[in-house]
Amino acid sequence: MRQDALRHKLLTRRAAMLAGGQALLLAAIGGRMYQLQIAQSEHYTVLADENRISLRLIAPVRGRIVDRFGVALADNRQNYHLVIVPEQAGDIGATLDALEALIEVSETDRRRVLREVRRKHSFVPVIVRANLSWDEMARVEVAVPELPGVSIDQGVTRHYPFGEITAHVLGYVAAVSEQELDGDPLLELPDFRIGKSGVEKAQDANLRGTAGTSQVEVNALGRVVRELARVAGKPGQDAVSSLDVVMQQFVTRRCSTEQSVACVLLDAITGDILALVSSPGFDPVPFSTGLSSAMWQELSNDLRKPLSNKVIAGVYPPGSTFKPVVASAALTAGVLTPETSFTCPGYLAFGNTTFHCWRHGGHGTLRLRDAIKKSCDVFFYETARRVGIDRLAAMAHRFGFGGLLGLDIPGERPGLIPTREWKFATTGSAWSQGETLIAGIGQGSVLA
Repeated sequence: MRQDALRHKLLTRRAAMLAGGQALLLAAIGGRMYQLQIAQSEHYTVLADENRISLRLIAPVRGRIVDRFGVALADNRQNYHLVIVPEQAGDIGATLDALEALIEVSETDRRRVLREVRRKHSFVPVIVRANLSWDEMARVEVAVPELPGVSIDQGVTRHYPFGEITAHVLGYVAAVSEQELDGDPLLELPDFRIGKSGVEKAQDANLRGTAGTSQVEVNALGRVVRELARVAGKPGQDAVSSLDVVMQQFVTRRCSTEQSVACVLLDAITGDILALVSSPGFDPVPFSTGLSSAMWQELSNDLRKPLSNKVIAGVYPPGSTFKPVVASAALTAGVLTPETSFTCPGYLAFGNTTFHCWRHGGHGTLRLRDAIKKSCDVFFYETARRVGIDRLAAMAHRFGFGGLLGLDIPGERPGLIPTREWKFATTGSAWSQGETLIAGIGQGSVLA
């Protein structure tokens, strides 16, 4: 009996200890639940919302570029993309084979699609072909019920109504490169385009606009469940050009018979550029939608340089248009007057070199006015010799030679007005008087 009493007492003590431990454990769990559900409920609700709600950007509509009368030179046009959702399509290769039987899918597009499918989440749509024609859309739409994961998506593409005629002025838009990412999340949107050259590049910040936002609910995989709210973005501003597109077309037609030419038409009173043509031009659309390597090689290897805007990027000897600058330098320096005369026999002997006039028989005796009118080389050889290259360069800079015009088109080159210092710094040799004579008729090292 005594042993039974001791055993009962021991079991009772163990039961009490176990019950006490359970009570402490339940109290700890209850305290933690209170902390999570009551004391810190707001904090964890916020965290849950952040995990559940995603804020996504909506690309704004790019602003137009118009001429001086409001005629659209660059605007936007709806287009249609053929897209495929990998998780719904199943066998991507077989799906692409089926699509190739309906529309043209290049080997380049096929490789790109397979690459993007491997890189992206399986629920993210991948563009197979952009800019579908109505006929292509009809063929795909008929077959869509038999092609899981395939659909046609609506988008916007840049449109240039006048094509090559305005290409060098407007430039083009294209996809954002890694080097161009500047922290603006808008630039990271798929298929977002920015200005790469011309007015499209110079005015990109204004043309781009402000992104809208879409607040969406997503599941654990990041797939959109529903849209909760939407804030509209702000379209880009229109950019107004000084061009008159009718004049631009006229000048382009006049230049069409030349292999390679640059031409500018100015308003003589305001200085506005009414037409700016660099021929041959190029079609800006493929640069936006995707330029093939074959087309790029063809444009790059063309000796006529269709990708170069010869008006702003080309530098050329100004020739006789430089002679009034020489005359101004001479009058300012006092080395001649309007009545000073020289005789032109058709050449000027200087040292061991003979410098010829464009008119082999010569112009006879001329004063300044007639020398400019008849563009006599000998008169300006002698005038430049008296002025000297440094004073000539100073006057040229006052006229704007050797500087930038400040056009709203990237890629402008300033030209060159030589001096004694420039010659020694670049070649290590001294400037010669013969070079001054050649500079006097806008030739030699003078470039504009």
